[in-house]
Amino acid sequence: MAATIQTWLKDREIIEGKGRRLRAGDILVLVRKRDRFVHALSRALKDRDIPVAGADRLSLPGHIAVKDLIALGHFLIQPQDDLSLAAVLRSPVFDVSEETLFTLGAGRPAGTSLIASLRQHAGDNTALTDVVARLDGWANEAAFRPVFEFYAGVLARDGLRKKMIARLGPEAGDILDEFLSFCLAEERTGLPGLEAFLATLENTGPEIKREMDQLRDEVRVMTVHAAKGLEAPVVFLVDGGSAPFSDQHLPRLMPFDASGRNFDGKGYLWRSAADVANGFSKAASARARELADDEYRRLLYVGMTRAEDRLIVCGYHGKRQPSTGTWHSIVSRALLAAPESTERRHPASSEPVHRFVMTKLPPVAQAAADESRLPQQVPPLPVGLFRPLPPYEELPRPLSPSGAAALIDEAKEAVVDTRSPVLDSEAEPGFAVMRGLALHKLLQMLPGFAEDERQGAAAQYLIRAGADWPEAERNKALASVMAILRDSRFAGLFSPSSRAEVAVMGSIEVKGRLRSISGKIDRLAVTPGRVSIVDYKTNRPAPAGLAQVPPAYILQLALYRALLKPLYPGRAVTAALLFTEAPRLIELPAQAMDDALARLTGA
Repeated sequence: MAATIQTWLKDREIIEGKGRRLRAGDILVLVRKRDRFVHALSRALKDRDIPVAGADRLSLPGHIAVKDLIALGHFLIQPQDDLSLAAVLRSPVFDVSEETLFTLGAGRPAGTSLIASLRQHAGDNTALTDVVARLDGWANEAAFRPVFEFYAGVLARDGLRKKMIARLGPEAGDILDEFLSFCLAEERTGLPGLEAFLATLENTGPEIKREMDQLRDEVRVMTVHAAKGLEAPVVFLVDGGSAPFSDQHLPRLMPFDASGRNFDGKGYLWRSAADVANGFSKAASARARELADDEYRRLLYVGMTRAEDRLIVCGYHGKRQPSTGTWHSIVSRALLAAPESTERRHPASSEPVHRFVMTKLPPVAQAAADESRLPQQVPPLPVGLFRPLPPYEELPRPLSPSGAAALIDEAKEAVVDTRSPVLDSEAEPGFAVMRGLALHKLLQMLPGFAEDERQGAAAQYLIRAGADWPEAERNKALASVMAILRDSRFAGLFSPSSRAEVAVMGSIEVKGRLRSISGKIDRLAVTPGRVSIVDYKTNRPAPAGLAQVPPAYILQLALYRALLKPLYPGRAVTAALLFTEAPRLIELPAQAMDDALARLTGA
């Protein structure tokens, strides 16, 4: 089969129904079961440099790439494991030659481990020195890092994935991806440690079902069961030569349906040896054989109908001749004597074969697009693609407008709070903070209530939020909030067009470096000609004028104003502080905010 495919590809065989040259991806090989023939065919195709996708289903720990990684893990756990180390040295991990491995293993004194021999020879061989250094580094990582992190670093950072794909073909990439997925899953749900992981992988490793993508231009090999729903221009249907059914396939307990004469329902019959079988057990075996033969012929139909243009029915057998009920025998009996069947020479071995042609196709002109598939000069990849990525620069945390004043005098030493949380607990601003949060919440929510409902809602809220406050403080907070909402000077701030707790974010260049600014405006009122920013402050006592306003408050509103200006072109953006204790509204002059912003940005 491999020689036939190689001849087709080399002679640029034309697919009659397609009008184009045959490609490796046009070929589908169907087998009855996954046995040693699948591996033998894959090896024969690879020996002839024919791309092959490999088996469609395989055991994860059974793949050669995963076996190499398991051997590496075993050696790192037990450095005296000579067999695992020898497997790692010969694998794509290090690709040590057979001669070098023989020197290391056969020439060592009795009782000397392979790793000890490797260290002794490393002094005279640079390549072996690198091997020892790499193994020592991996041993340190395996001892302290999680399994997934260790193997991911070995495959990606140390280039082992690239080596395995170069040696084993593209299918190894899919297997390594599944291996890492298994590492991650076991790390989350299984026992910790490399030894426990390897034991789980070897004993209960999953079976991988690979998607056979026709676009990859590879010969696909799969079972007839797995090929249901697929098609290909050329299909090889391989007959393994074994009988469709054997008594060994029967279960020891054979189910049967009762006749109703003695009992109704379903029963089970113990399958006895042939010398003690009775009529009932023989009838059950015959029924099972009929069902197996029917399924065998259904699979033949499925396999034959996968072919779009060519179907090649072939097979192999052992010392005994195949039975008359195999796929190849059934097809041969049906088609050899047909007038559409002719004998010709095999394209690779020149042995006689038969060809059955049902549809006489006229010569089809080769598609012009096929010429574009000829090898073309491929430009080299960009050099920058292989350069390491620049180190990742950690982005600074977004700057809060309320804390931006600390950046103005960065050179000044920070003031250390020397108060004791126990001895100075009375000086802690716990009540002030809770009172400020409650007033902010009331000023945020009450404008949405009807005027005659506001006082009752505020009183109920303060009873819950200020349950631990003195009653005088609750009454004073209620009076402050209601005085603000009833004051006609603040009517525009709490009108239906205003909004509460408006989140803003943007970027401003601070001393030559772009910084993100993130904050929340207590109240924002937007009119056709003006945008008003208001920030609530609960200072006691409230400042009497602009001169007593802390500079940090001015800078905070200056940043809000700078972020909103680009959003409202053509409108004046003003800012003010509303001190709830008085209540008193202090508007900030534009010049004062510009000066504060200039000190921050260094402009």
